[in-house]
Amino acid sequence: MDPEEIKRRIEEAIPDCTASIVDTGGGNHFQATVVSKHFEGKTMVEQHRMVYEALRSSLADETIHAMALQTFTPKDYEKRQ
Repeated sequence: MDPEEIKRRIEEAIPDCTASIVDTGGGNHFQATVVSKHFEGKTMVEQHRMVYEALRSSLADETIHAMALQTFTPKDYEKRQ
């Protein structure tokens, strides 16, 4: 799967988010960093569920075999920079 397609799906599913996707090998292993104000007040598990929901069909058929995921609120992301 193309990283740009993954980015598009995530950004369509989570309004006003910014997603960065890296293919880490084989075209089906990826690393994603997603920043969204919609993550505020949510646990990390809830944040990850939001992202995985956007990619559900590709995860189910193993078009995406592995996804290393980091999610941040804008405030938390700024602290890491």
